[in-house]
Amino acid sequence: MQTTEAIARRKLGRNGLSVTTIGLGCMSLSGIYGAIDDAASIDLIHHAIDRGIDHLDSSDMYGWGQNEDVVGRAIKGRRERVMLATKFGQIRREGQPNGVDGRPEYVLQACEASLKRLGVDVIDLYYQHRVDPAVPIEDTVGAMARLVEQGKVRFLGLSEARPETIRRAHKVHPIAAVQTEYSLLYRAEAEETRATTRELGVGFVAYAPLGRGFLTGALQNLSDIDGRRAQHPRFQAENFARNRELVARIEAMAREKGCTPSQLTLAWLLAQGDDVVAIPGTRRKDRLDENLGALRVRLTPAEVQRMSDAIPRGAAAGTRYPAAGMKGVYI
Repeated sequence: MQTTEAIARRKLGRNGLSVTTIGLGCMSLSGIYGAIDDAASIDLIHHAIDRGIDHLDSSDMYGWGQNEDVVGRAIKGRRERVMLATKFGQIRREGQPNGVDGRPEYVLQACEASLKRLGVDVIDLYYQHRVDPAVPIEDTVGAMARLVEQGKVRFLGLSEARPETIRRAHKVHPIAAVQTEYSLLYRAEAEETRATTRELGVGFVAYAPLGRGFLTGALQNLSDIDGRRAQHPRFQAENFARNRELVARIEAMAREKGCTPSQLTLAWLLAQGDDVVAIPGTRRKDRLDENLGALRVRLTPAEVQRMSDAIPRGAAAGTRYPAAGMKGVYI
């Protein structure tokens, strides 16, 4: 078993939940960025747990159940070492963009299905994956709160919710964490959200903290773009060159610092405040180990500011999602 120094922990919310500062986002284990191998995915999760990571983030829409099934198999016999997070709320519509369902009856149905696939009695952190504009957030969170009362869920979270939505939800039941895309490339909405989550004592979970791979430095040319990335505006020809120019600035700083661009980027993110944790995704053990190396990178306030200035807020070319996807975020 490979081990490393203990990973620092941070609190999510004010009611006792804490996680490792770097977790594992499991979406890429469901074919988003190329072919999948469930056995290799289980091995990767075992590696993450053995390295000290306890924060695993899944969703019922990743592979439409396949991801939760894989995560469930991976944590069998290791459940006590894992803070298990999953999400509900997106629904499949064949030939169309995903729909959303925040109805109370669906919340209960989705949770039961996730518990079964994961093979657990309780989900540690249960998120509404996308806010349903047709259902008052009070109704959705009210149903989520009943799951807490029933002992099926320990803590509640929201993903891609606007500040006013978070405030309304938090009045119904304490929200432990809000999850939003947050990186040097895309941070405007995340920073607006954090002003509210900090005030309320809600933790912030940064997904896509490496810009969906852009900030790793591994994507140098359009020919490197595969899988779902090709659908994202940031990777399309009219935006790629501009974003590569921005990322090159971070690559240069990483060389100066003696670390990789991924490590420097994650160190910048964790330096934003003790309320922030990151869940970079990967299918590879070496990448996971590289990400953990960010914990050894020490940045001065001046270095943090220099990085922020190198990629100014709003400088990235292309929206966070394709047009259809943008209609479902920050609601």
